[in-house]
Amino acid sequence: MNIIFDIGGVLADFRFKEFLSGKGFDSVLIKRIYKASVMNPYWAKFERGEVTEEETLQAFAAADPEIAEQLNIAFTNLHGMLTARDFAIPLITGLKEAGHRVYYLSNYSKKAYDECGESLSFMPYMDGGIVSFKVGMTKPNPDMFRLFLDQYVLSPESCVFIDDIAENVKTAQELGFSGIVFTSYEALLMELKELGVSL
Repeated sequence: MNIIFDIGGVLADFRFKEFLSGKGFDSVLIKRIYKASVMNPYWAKFERGEVTEEETLQAFAAADPEIAEQLNIAFTNLHGMLTARDFAIPLITGLKEAGHRVYYLSNYSKKAYDECGESLSFMPYMDGGIVSFKVGMTKPNPDMFRLFLDQYVLSPESCVFIDDIAENVKTAQELGFSGIVFTSYEALLMELKELGVSL
């Protein structure tokens, strides 16, 4: 079986609140920063590599001009925003030892990829994968899933896709993948077992 993981929210923690708290922002400001950035259409454009970092920051600032300076401080360096989860490497190596192939399929900006390298410490243990900024597409675009299948010459019926966002899992299932919406490590192990994936 081929097991395909999303990264942020599954194999890595997206520590947005803690990351911004560490930069001195309170909860009220963190909510405003989140709304102006993560909820901004430019966030996905940035993850697809369609816009520059400067253009993205300008769009964030335009969404909430009063906190333009804070937005710039927040996103100057993303180190620590994502961190690998403790179970990531043992899970991947366990799946591989059981005879499965393990891949990633994730929305990731180049900036996060470059500045949060520690969050990707499990990648060398995997058989490959796709990140959005390298291919100019983000999930749930079905073409990103099709590109993955073509690149690794896989049939969707031989694949289990795991993501913390239900919409992404639904797209995979519509293409023929088995799908799991990630809620916890313990639940994931149970759902993999139900699909006949041994560990």
